[in-house]
Amino acid sequence: MIGAAAPRPHPVVWFVRRFVLAPLIIGLTALLWLTLPLWLIVAAALSPFVPGKWRVLRIAWLALLYLSAESIGLLVLLGLWIASGFGARIRTPYFEGIHYDLVQGVLWVMFREAHRVLKLTIETVGPTPDAFPGHPLLVCCRHAGPGDSFTLIHMLMHDYHREPRVVLKDTLAWDPWIDVVLNRIPARFISPNPREGQDLESQIAGLAANLDDNDAFVIFPEGGNFTPERRERAIAKLTSLGLHKMAERAEQMIHVLAPRPGGVLAALDAAPEADVLLVAHTGLDHMLTMADVWRELPMDKRIIVRWWRVPRAEIPEGREARIDWLFGKWEEIDAWVEQHRVG
Repeated sequence: MIGAAAPRPHPVVWFVRRFVLAPLIIGLTALLWLTLPLWLIVAAALSPFVPGKWRVLRIAWLALLYLSAESIGLLVLLGLWIASGFGARIRTPYFEGIHYDLVQGVLWVMFREAHRVLKLTIETVGPTPDAFPGHPLLVCCRHAGPGDSFTLIHMLMHDYHREPRVVLKDTLAWDPWIDVVLNRIPARFISPNPREGQDLESQIAGLAANLDDNDAFVIFPEGGNFTPERRERAIAKLTSLGLHKMAERAEQMIHVLAPRPGGVLAALDAAPEADVLLVAHTGLDHMLTMADVWRELPMDKRIIVRWWRVPRAEIPEGREARIDWLFGKWEEIDAWVEQHRVG
């Protein structure tokens, strides 16, 4: 079943994203391809002076590939909008399926090149894709390292043949292609620190309701990528709210942020038939800044992704019991990361 349309941002913000940034990216991509011989020569000339094997060329090629995929994707999205009757049928099952195929295709290209150019491999541990056929899922994922949300969505679509409904940080909506495509399939851009009066739990519940057998509702309960500073702020906030037991438990978790239970609880209530799939990963989580990513190229890294399926019958009833359950699962994830993290 089609999810409800996401709330539209402020008209000025919407105009800038659609009519300034989108054409700017398409124009920049065209310019880069027209000047390809020039910047290839410059990148090759700089490479001997930069540590790492052909580091400048690698990052330049991936940047051009992403811009090209984004530009082509934006043009395809424009064509789909016209073909749907100038948006009249854009949220029907037929066009929604085309948009999911488009997302899956772009992610397949990007991860194929990441494997080839960055020597990046992904290893999965846990239930196989056929372990839960024809059953809706609520997917709760640890958030750490560059691109982990894209990695999760790629795996859910490519390996598990799921149509994800995603809750993402609102800053990602400034990417024009992500903005347009995720506003045409069930998704929500939210702020981890909402303004007063914003009922984010109702938005999340609306997105998690009426899941089909091949749907997967995806949420990152930590609200942002792990950093030591965010961990300290999360503990301090729990303490300031008088939640001392939760703060003590959060202090014992070294590699994850204390989960924010509101969105998870809303999703559990909205999808009572869905099992929960917990996801943790390690391999890139030590990269906290763009400087870290640059220093690691070529990465030659292995990402280990661990999946845990929790049948619905094992999830307790009641708000307090479910919060305690969620903290307990995050403590298990923290222990797993400790055992498998990169030194």
